[in-house]
Amino acid sequence: MQSPQLAQEPKPLSEGQRIIDTFIAPSKTFTDLRRNASWWGPYLIIVITSIAFVYVVDQKVGFPKVVDNAIQLQPKTADRIDRMPADQKQKVMQQQATVTKVISYCIPIVALIFYAIVAGVFFATLKFAAGADIKYSTLYALIVYTRLPQIFIALLGILSLLAGGSSDSFNIENAVATNPGYFIGPDGSAVLRALLTPLDVLSFWSMILTAIGISCISKVKRGTAFAVVFGWFAVYVIVKVGFAVATS
Repeated sequence: MQSPQLAQEPKPLSEGQRIIDTFIAPSKTFTDLRRNASWWGPYLIIVITSIAFVYVVDQKVGFPKVVDNAIQLQPKTADRIDRMPADQKQKVMQQQATVTKVISYCIPIVALIFYAIVAGVFFATLKFAAGADIKYSTLYALIVYTRLPQIFIALLGILSLLAGGSSDSFNIENAVATNPGYFIGPDGSAVLRALLTPLDVLSFWSMILTAIGISCISKVKRGTAFAVVFGWFAVYVIVKVGFAVATS
């Protein structure tokens, strides 16, 4: 006869169930990460959507235009390049377009490093500031799962471009109107753009999931988890705005 304690053990989830539950019942997914810290499922989805997005950008916008649009958002850089001789300017723009294209297709690999850094920062903070009982491998898997809402940026960007969206104002780093910074063009304030761009609906979704997940995989209270996640977010925004002030 099964004991009551064993009967209450949550049923193990499949990779597909964990992916779906990330959107509709995140606590189930994050609790299951304590059993199995596998993260290949969500990462595969992120890889596919990322590469599909970059391919559509390449076909519908072209990386020379991507780079030109990005430079227009940086007045000092745009002015410096405009002062170059025509042949030198063309060479610089071609080089930047090539580098941007390569980096864009390599984003899934870069993302693994980014996830490792974010997990490391949270791990150190939770361990030393909150005394959390947490494993780095589990936290890393959590970070990958909580990036799933970001795939909607790629999907919406693909739909927009396939539907005939203009390439004139396309910004590969802020491709869809999920934040107020999207609406600040080249003539607007770079500092205000830096302040408003992080206030992204899908980014907030990911951060909320991260805080919920931290409380599920550790003994940290949910309020503390939210404080850690949004505290580091505030630091990120301050640094981003500071950089914009220094370069604008």
